[in-house]
Amino acid sequence: MLFAHDTECGLIATAALVNTTGGGREELPDVAALDRFFTTHGWTGRHEHTEAELRSVRELRPRLRRLWHADTDEIVEIVNGLLRESDALPQLIRHDDEPYHLHAVPRDAPLATRMAVEAAMALADLVRSGELSRLRSCEHPDCDNVLVDLSKNRSRRFCDAGCGNRAAVTAYRARKAASRT
Repeated sequence: MLFAHDTECGLIATAALVNTTGGGREELPDVAALDRFFTTHGWTGRHEHTEAELRSVRELRPRLRRLWHADTDEIVEIVNGLLRESDALPQLIRHDDEPYHLHAVPRDAPLATRMAVEAAMALADLVRSGELSRLRSCEHPDCDNVLVDLSKNRSRRFCDAGCGNRAAVTAYRARKAASRT
């Protein structure tokens, strides 16, 4: 583990949230999709299952996507803004059989607020440890997804949407075609 468990979970969930839109796709089209995202990424606490909550989460995504394309000073500005706007007050919490970890807003805060603060706290750890280079864009030419490289050797190049497999197949086919000529 490179970072604390809650930092890694926050980074992964943030990248996944950012990747629910882009390139003309919408992977949070309705409340049911948000419910699945909530469960898949292990969110706990308040979840209203409403259109208003869905809109709030969708509105957060462009701001979070900016984190992958900003320089350090802008990332710090975004992170500080998210924490300030949410009245974040970090505290050690233990729940749901998880060890102590940081929460900076109450579990009954709105979902979009908790998502914003979790992202901000995780990014603050990357800034403090000088690890912002772990935020990357997928290298597949037809993909605009983002990723967090949590590998020890910093070698991750593709997102979780199957781009690595597509790149491998393309390379294989190119090698096969070259060997026939």
